[in-house]
Amino acid sequence: MRTVLRKMGNSRGVLIPAAFLAECGVGSEIEMRQEGRGLVIEPVKTVRVGWFDGYQAVIEIDAWEEEMTLTLVENEDWQW
Repeated sequence: MRTVLRKMGNSRGVLIPAAFLAECGVGSEIEMRQEGRGLVIEPVKTVRVGWFDGYQAVIEIDAWEEEMTLTLVENEDWQW
């Protein structure tokens, strides 16, 4: 895609079409860096996104109590 640099105060800016940004996954913040004589613009990578997706926070208390009961019964058979 070829576009024009526009003057914005003492700086220059580029208008990037919304569809282009959406396709690249760019939100409201970007990472920008220079590579050689080129300019690279990337979406900001949010740390730990999705770590807990699908995580079940509710512990099955009945299963835990059953496991503890079995453990206690097993321990009664032993003499310490």
